[in-house]
Amino acid sequence: MRNWIVTETPFRPTQLNHLETVFTIGNGYLGVRGAFEEGYPGEQPLVLIHGLFNQPEGAEVSELAGVPAWTGLELAFDGARFRLDQGELLGYERTLDLRSGLLRRAVLWRIPGQTVLRLVFERFASLARPHILALRVQATALDGDMMIEAAGGLGDADRSHWTDIEVGRGAPQQAFLQARAAQSGYRLGMAAHFDAGPDIRPEAGSRPTFKFMARRGQTVTLTKFIAIHTSRDAARPLDAARAALGTAVDLGYDALYRESAEAWEATWHASDVEIEGDDFAQLAIRFALYHLLIAAPRDDERVSIGAKTLSGRGYKGHVFWDTELFALAPLTFTQPALARNLLMYRYHLLPGARTKAVNNGFEGAMYPWESTDTGEETTPKWGAPLPPDGRRERIWTGDREIHISADIAYAMRQYWQVSGDDDFMARYGAEVILDTAVFWGSRVEYNAAQDRYEISHVIGPDEYHEDVNNSVFTNVMARRHLQTALEILAWLERHAPAQAGALRDRLALTPARLEHWRDVIAKMYIPRDGDLLVEFDGFFDLEPVDVAAYWPRTRSLQHIYGVPATNRTQIIKQADVVMLMALLGDAFGPPEMQRANWDVYAPRCDHGSSLSAAIHGLVAARLGMSDQAYALWRQAAGVDLEDNKGNAADGAHAAAAGGLWQAIVLGFAGLRQAGDGISLTPNLPPHWRRLRFRVMHRGRLRDVTITPDGVTIA
Repeated sequence: MRNWIVTETPFRPTQLNHLETVFTIGNGYLGVRGAFEEGYPGEQPLVLIHGLFNQPEGAEVSELAGVPAWTGLELAFDGARFRLDQGELLGYERTLDLRSGLLRRAVLWRIPGQTVLRLVFERFASLARPHILALRVQATALDGDMMIEAAGGLGDADRSHWTDIEVGRGAPQQAFLQARAAQSGYRLGMAAHFDAGPDIRPEAGSRPTFKFMARRGQTVTLTKFIAIHTSRDAARPLDAARAALGTAVDLGYDALYRESAEAWEATWHASDVEIEGDDFAQLAIRFALYHLLIAAPRDDERVSIGAKTLSGRGYKGHVFWDTELFALAPLTFTQPALARNLLMYRYHLLPGARTKAVNNGFEGAMYPWESTDTGEETTPKWGAPLPPDGRRERIWTGDREIHISADIAYAMRQYWQVSGDDDFMARYGAEVILDTAVFWGSRVEYNAAQDRYEISHVIGPDEYHEDVNNSVFTNVMARRHLQTALEILAWLERHAPAQAGALRDRLALTPARLEHWRDVIAKMYIPRDGDLLVEFDGFFDLEPVDVAAYWPRTRSLQHIYGVPATNRTQIIKQADVVMLMALLGDAFGPPEMQRANWDVYAPRCDHGSSLSAAIHGLVAARLGMSDQAYALWRQAAGVDLEDNKGNAADGAHAAAAGGLWQAIVLGFAGLRQAGDGISLTPNLPPHWRRLRFRVMHRGRLRDVTITPDGVTIA
């Protein structure tokens, strides 16, 4: 069980907000941070629901609007309010069971100068019923009788987001809340049922409240059920919440937990990765997959996984390339229905991408760097005020980091190849790939003097350099995108000619346009020096820096150098050319070419982003450098579990989580597609005795086991 359980013991108040992220529960509809039921100074309680965006008055962009923190309870024993910053804490253990999604906290607490209590808190978000959550508290007086007072409502709505707020009591043990998002207009309905057992009646008041006597040694149980709906999933959210709540109360806590645990068991059957010989790695990969699985939407194809999932306010809940190139692959290979939902989000938001293309003077569809519920560009123009003078840095990614359109096309093609989902490609994916190809055809610039196509004034994955010409990542991915578009169109003409004809007409895919694409493919400028790709024009004219000399450190080199100075150096923020190697594999070039590029670019990388180390680990594993690969993987595994970048309090890192799985399966195991099947060329860390995982390939579940003695695929 230790490799399924994340544990905090003893209580670590200095890591309060980090651990709230770690102990998030969720179910693909919502996420609930691990704040304490009774409250604690400095905590950040938060409940986020997919797609529930709103732009507060005075804000530059929209953000996920937190809904009332339903977990709150007021508990008093013999008149003493229970809180960990009061009384005497005698024992403490908090655990998250990744296998079933159950968060549990056991506390031994002494009322000031009086009785010792044992308290056990449990909560879960039902994976079987996504609108239902449950919480249970069991309290035992160990050395005397006590008077217990308990109150449990729905919490307060954030008035920067919510208006038309209405709260009230339904039945004596129930409370309700409904509200409207001030700018976006989404409506929210929440209903709660709180009880202390069938023989204890609630007190009068504005929320369910109980007061009763407990005898020494008696364990009393308080149970709270919550139902949440919004106008995104129900025409009358409060009515839907009340109906769902009634069903939950009838079923009871234990039955709800059992069916949720069964849903988790089925999920883990497809997604689990087993590692023998490394307890930390085993727990870390399950932890990463857990956070991806609770963030992946199950019943909604108009939402996606934000960069910080549903576990914190980081990046305002916006969706980046993190989803398509990092978080998506584990789902594509193990949970294809969830991967399809995420790709459908991009399809449904094509109108926003088309709007951005027009606004920037281009044709086709140009996806935003940061996306919400509208599909329009939501990257802020300016960063937060910086001390000491309130200076704000200009954010250029929304204007210049355009490779995301090619990243989306890559993910759609990968999903199609792995899943064999021809219906998706014919009806949805092809339109996205072709219309974004139209964008690239209008975005490239013809250099007549050199008879080549170039792309100027962009930002590649290396975001330390904010205005470069011919980012090799962008140029290669754009060329590959155009190649994919032509392949998809030819496939459509063979297998879905009516759809091919409709898209030719709707997207103006004229013979002249297609010929232009072929010309761009043939003449796209790929900066290189022999076997070495050049990250962008002039990269090697910049100041070299010995990145390894700046170790140990807890801050990025950009923080140490400053933004303008870093821009003048060869310091790389994150995998860029190395990212190309990860995506293209053998298509990047022969092993000696890959090693030559690794030897140049890996030492220059600062790993200033959480998504970088895992991708470097993947490539290092493919190149046979297992010790270095494992060190990089271990670094990535600590991003959230150990907060080694100091920002896990803002939410879990979706890209790092997806990268960890990719480094194991596509790197250490060396999984590749081979025709209609799969092949493996493993290079496991020496201390791993066994690696086992499953992948769903073309509708067939493959069970893969790798040991030092060989590979088995069942």
